[in-house]
Parts: sequence; C-alpha cells; structure tokens
Amino acid sequence: MRALQSVLAEKGYIDPAALDVLIDTYETKIGPRNGAQVVARAWTDPVFRKWLFEDATAAIASLGYSGRQGEHMVALENTASRHNMVVCTLCSCYPWPVLGLPPTWYKSAPYRARAVRDPRGVLADFGVTLPASTEIRVWDSTAEVRYLVIPQRPAGTESYTERQLANCVTRDSMIGTGLARIPDALP
Repeated sequence: MRALQSVLAEKGYIDPAALDVLIDTYETKIGPRNGAQVVARAWTDPVFRKWLFEDATAAIASLGYSGRQGEHMVALENTASRHNMVVCTLCSCYPWPVLGLPPTWYKSAPYRARAVRDPRGVLADFGVTLPASTEIRVWDSTAEVRYLVIPQRPAGTESYTERQLANCVTRDSMIGTGLARIPDALP
C-alpha cells in the first residue's frame, strides 16, 4: 500500500498529506463516531431503539448516516445471555457509514475463518471473556446485508448524556469483538 502511495505521489497523482487526512477522517472521525451515536441513541431513546431493531437502515439514515456500504443494515443486540459478533467470511463487507474504514484484521483470512469456528477464542484474543452460559452468535455480512452490534450499556451510566454514552462505544464493540466501556475521562 505504501509503495503504491509513493509511486502515485511521485507522479503527482495524489497528495500524501491529503490522503492521510482522508484516511484519518474515515478511521477516527466519521465512521466509528457515527455508529457510536446510533448506539447511544438506542440506549437513551426507546422509540428509536424499537425502530432500529425493526428497520436499522431507516433508523440509521434518520441520523444522517447512509450511503454506499450502509444499505440493508441489521442491528443486533448484545445481552447478558447472547453476544453477537460480525464477520464477512467471503470478503470484507463492512458498514462504512457507521464504522468507517474496516480494520486490517477484519479483512484477514485468519479472522474470517477463526471467527466462525472458534468465536470464544477470537474474543479471548481481543481480551473479551464471557461466561460459558453466554451464547455467542456469529453473523456473516454479505453484499446484501451488513450488521451493527448494539453492545450492552455499561453499568453505572444511567446519568450519562447521550454524548457521554457515545464515548463508551468502540468500533470493536459494534463489531462484537469488544465491549462498551467507561472511558477514564468523559467530555
């Protein structure tokens, strides 16, 4: 990737600084923040939550997050008894409008294969240990449908604002390879 970027920059086809800004925007500002807003709204607004689980594409679009790779969305709810995890076994179908650029590991063959046959092992690799009684359900994204995991709301966040709740949500928690967390400092 870097070699291609260097060649294109040398020929004047791209501005490396502009490309870095674009990548940073998708990795840290647009996607994961959008998905975190969707989750925080679902945690605080029962009407939105119901709509999200009935028609995720429309509910997400109502917040202004739609577009290519964001069509045909399905929201999955993590609970104490069920944990959902998303993979795309054939390629790397991923909901860009709500999660930004897919992480490298999401597209890797080892993750794609192992998530299906050993989801507890994959979760352990990500530092997530769930009780043996928790059912783990793995969902396979396709070009026709993409998934957004709605993680469990962290305990002790009852007084948090929607903005503070959004800061508890990580990209990995919306894929199901992580859990929502309470950050050390909230804005």
